[in-house]
Amino acid sequence: MLKSAQEKSVHNKPAQDKSGKDLPLTGYAVVVDGQIKTEFKTKEGAHNGAHDLKRRFPMLQIKVYDAETRQTHDIELARA
Repeated sequence: MLKSAQEKSVHNKPAQDKSGKDLPLTGYAVVVDGQIKTEFKTKEGAHNGAHDLKRRFPMLQIKVYDAETRQTHDIELARA
């Protein structure tokens, strides 16, 4: 039960690098299951790539990291 409370509070905290790879200083990155996979220069590119991955692999936890705000945003599938 404590774990779910911690997970909910993560959205309000700056992103932390769990993969050992440095977080980008500029642009955006797609984070899959806590590991940075791809970096993008534009927000649209990062979100398009993340949404494509989520559609193909809905079981993965996919986020977009914004280097300017140092925050991550969860990617969810749209409910039909």
